[in-house]
Amino acid sequence: MDLQALRAFFALSPFMTDLGVEPVAVGLGTVSTVLPLALRHQQHTGQVHAGVMAAMADHSMGSAAQTQAPAGLWAITAELKTSQLRPGKGQRLVCVARVIKAGRTLSFTEAEVYAELDGQRTLVMKASATMALVPQKD
Repeated sequence: MDLQALRAFFALSPFMTDLGVEPVAVGLGTVSTVLPLALRHQQHTGQVHAGVMAAMADHSMGSAAQTQAPAGLWAITAELKTSQLRPGKGQRLVCVARVIKAGRTLSFTEAEVYAELDGQRTLVMKASATMALVPQKD
């Protein structure tokens, strides 16, 4: 999968489009995404809502698994774990997701989410997910 195909894949998810998550890099088993932050991404404390970061990590990990999925199969989340390490504050989020182990029916993935402020990145969330590989419906 190249970056153009990854962008088309992201366009299939209205939620990611609405949230503003954009794919910026892809390789076999790896995906990087960015999210320019806006007021709508914040919770009442002024930091990025954990659900925003979790959704970004989840879809990025699923996309990383999709790069290794056999034709005709979708990678969908079967299990998701996130650990917020510190408040997400900055101009944008950057997520780096990768496949740790790709299997025939399950893929194990991990991601790191960084808050970026003036070009400096701070790790704000670690995530892991098990992705199930299921048949695509026509």
